[in-house]
Amino acid sequence: MSHFVKKRREEKRQVTWQKVRIESYTRVLPTSNLSKGRDGVFGVFFINKVCENHVQNTVLHGMGPSPVGDELIWTGTIAVPSHFNCDYRYYVVDDARNVLRWEMGNKRSLSLPPFCQEGQIVELHDFWQTGSDALPFRSAFKDVIFGKTSTLNIDSPEVVLQDKLDQEDSILVRFKICCPNVEEGTSVYAIGSSMKLGQWKVQDGLKLHYTGEYIWEAYCLIPRVDFPIKYKYCKYGKNGNLSLEISSPRELCVGFTKSQRPYILLSDGMLREMPWRGAGVAMPMFSVRSEADLGVGEFLDLKLLVDWAVESGFHLVQLLPINDTSVHGMWWDSYPYSSLSVFALHPLYLRVQALSKNMPEDIKDVDYEATLATKLSIAKKVFIKEKDLILNSSSFQNFFSENEEWLKPYAAFCFLRDFFETSDHSQWGRFSSYSKDKLEKLVSKDALQYDTIFFHFYLQFHLHLQLSEAAEYARSKGVVLKGDLPIGVDRNSVDTWVYPNLFRMNTSTGAPPDYFDKNGQNWGFPTYNWEEMSKDNYAWWRARLTQMGKYFTAYRIDHILGFFRIWELPDHSMTGLIGKFRPSIPLSLEELEREGIWDFDRLTRPYVRKEFLEEKFGQSWTLISANFFNEYLDRYEFKEDCNTEKKIAAKLKSCAERSLLPDSEDKIRRDLFDLLKNIVLIRDPEHARSFYPRFNLEDTSSFRDLDDHSKNVLKRLYYDYYFQRQEKLWRQNALKTLPVLLNSSNMLACGEDLGLIPACVHPVMQELGLIGLRIQRMPSEPDLEFGLPSQYSYMTVCAPSCHDCSTLRAWWEEDEERRRRFFNSVMGCDGLPPDQCVPDVTYFVLRQHVEAPSMWAIFPLQDLLALKEKYTTRPATEETINDPTNPKHYWRYRVHVTMESLMEDKELKATIKDLIEGSGRSYPPLAEDVKQLSRETAAVAL
Repeated sequence: MSHFVKKRREEKRQVTWQKVRIESYTRVLPTSNLSKGRDGVFGVFFINKVCENHVQNTVLHGMGPSPVGDELIWTGTIAVPSHFNCDYRYYVVDDARNVLRWEMGNKRSLSLPPFCQEGQIVELHDFWQTGSDALPFRSAFKDVIFGKTSTLNIDSPEVVLQDKLDQEDSILVRFKICCPNVEEGTSVYAIGSSMKLGQWKVQDGLKLHYTGEYIWEAYCLIPRVDFPIKYKYCKYGKNGNLSLEISSPRELCVGFTKSQRPYILLSDGMLREMPWRGAGVAMPMFSVRSEADLGVGEFLDLKLLVDWAVESGFHLVQLLPINDTSVHGMWWDSYPYSSLSVFALHPLYLRVQALSKNMPEDIKDVDYEATLATKLSIAKKVFIKEKDLILNSSSFQNFFSENEEWLKPYAAFCFLRDFFETSDHSQWGRFSSYSKDKLEKLVSKDALQYDTIFFHFYLQFHLHLQLSEAAEYARSKGVVLKGDLPIGVDRNSVDTWVYPNLFRMNTSTGAPPDYFDKNGQNWGFPTYNWEEMSKDNYAWWRARLTQMGKYFTAYRIDHILGFFRIWELPDHSMTGLIGKFRPSIPLSLEELEREGIWDFDRLTRPYVRKEFLEEKFGQSWTLISANFFNEYLDRYEFKEDCNTEKKIAAKLKSCAERSLLPDSEDKIRRDLFDLLKNIVLIRDPEHARSFYPRFNLEDTSSFRDLDDHSKNVLKRLYYDYYFQRQEKLWRQNALKTLPVLLNSSNMLACGEDLGLIPACVHPVMQELGLIGLRIQRMPSEPDLEFGLPSQYSYMTVCAPSCHDCSTLRAWWEEDEERRRRFFNSVMGCDGLPPDQCVPDVTYFVLRQHVEAPSMWAIFPLQDLLALKEKYTTRPATEETINDPTNPKHYWRYRVHVTMESLMEDKELKATIKDLIEGSGRSYPPLAEDVKQLSRETAAVAL
């Protein structure tokens, strides 16, 4: 194998490096799929830098794999100068050195022992770092869960002196392990079969030094005759508690001859212990109730929710999106996933009492619009009194300088929205097109509207202060605050105004038919122009994640499937069925013609016959036909003024206003939409020779009336399009975008991977260290009706319900037959189940989830309250947060008991904490527990 030997020539002399041979052994599991690159080329590279997915500054030749037991060992050799040091990482590349895969986690560092001489050999023994290996370095763990480890004293391991190496026939081994969860007063040891490792006695073992970043190291001079050695790492506390690695012993062999002076640098990956597991509670910010709020939950209420979470044994509090959604100025804005700005916080969550001591006391629960209007009115009065004080404060100046990139456009947008009385920026005349020059004039201190502009700065400043206070409080209590990253933005938003090139404004985002809605979903957001976003390395996304990271230590990626492919609909659609995936490989005209498919008008236009009209509209069919259709022989075609869903809706509204409809407007609209969607293929509006099979095309009468040959061909092509031909493309797409998100912040990332899931999704999530979601009633296994929490993988969040579906109580009451099947097969009970979700049923389901192997078990607060009958008096259906089948759903659920009252319910907190403790999950210690632990530690030391 050739060596990279760096030479520098000067005019009068030549300097050549001393040659120290580094042999790298990288261990990976064969299931990691690292054994074959593109074109069959093997290639893991030891490198310093990757630029635009291409390896640069390579210092190690391609490595070759060989199987050893259950692992692949990849080996490679280089020559380097003595005193060599570098940062490095392993990559899989093709023959052109394009990066195909890379290991996750922090970069590795290498410094050779100071006395290495020419001709000596240094062996590196590394483990390929997976996505899960990187998780302890995410802020949720590093700053919150394992924050205590950061208080440990950093030490440097002692290196054996050269003369000692010369005297003994020994091998110098550096032991190194990553151990993130270490209590104060606990040490890490390496013990094993050698006398130098204590012969398995921890008291005589090798004590490791903490070197920072969860890394523990020590050098040990081991006689050659002791090899091969077997060893394990362990944690040993001052009180005598021993925690040994749970796997079989590690083994180290050497192949050196006696004439070679060897050094072995081990990097043994993570300590093999029982994986950390925790629990959390989920509740939208607007749903939280306290005695201090004004009609809706507020950021400072999070401190109460955190206190309740700690006393109930929870390590996490999860929220829905908290960005400003003030697009329409009405209750439609209650939809938290339709952002006016992906950076600005929602004024709805402001605690106005924190602005001034003189607040009205007669304000109780009010509706969405009135709550926001009341808060803004009060805030404006306080603002007028203190604006000069705020403007000149150093804290505001710092906030403004850090956020002006998004803050100025946001404030200007809010001013223009109110001035023109619409968020539709296409209606803003010369301000319809954004420019920095126009922006600076709008926000100038000399402008007449500056006070109005500055008021929005003021609101965001106080929202930032209040959320920061709550976020820091959560960290101090050992609670992870988990945010939510919406997949889309409103088409009438600051972001589409400022960055129109990043969005496909003639399209709409949604989801194909799935568990949530058999007709698909249309969210109304424009889809992303990923090609344009890639030009600046996804700067807009990176800025979003950086902003979220100021407040949250974990986040949920809404509809993570959208980063593989998105369900794209034309902007004239109102429902979500007639769409296609972007990106995707379409069916070409040539491909279809080769299969004998040629009548494209028949397949792509709505297939409407007289009998269909008679069946849907009865005796009124002639009236409907005359208004909405043109007749051509035995077929009917929609008229030009009603050949899209939006056109149909507009025409029906006009007819209803003139009392020209024979039936209800909703029923006729549904029936006409059904006829409009009675197609088999969708022609690409941008590429006339490309086609997409309609979702569930076999359900259409258009398909049923085809000849057998066409049916067989189209069924085969349908399956190919949806389940086969896209997998490689979608995997590549996700691996371009998701790593950018993950590297943009230090937050722990969880992906909402529900719905129609491509086969490539879970492997990519596992590779990147993304945590998936498991809802028991929506199993990812097609042959199961109910998921089995005991079989969930560790890299998941498990939950009995979520905000997008009915609560546990409501689900139990929805379907009598399903309830009976769950009662008999899952709960193992004979007979008929109770009609209501009684506390015993709730307890069983919650226990299933806390005992699951999943890293997190997260419960909506409504499901936790169902543990006590006193909290189940309201109808269960009223506890559901969202109805995905209704695009105009009013998001208004509020807990019917205040956080103060829940804090006083010791019985409920004890029941929940007992569940968590009994499951082996971690829970944050209470203040009195910490004091007791300190007393016990002091007593042991004494």
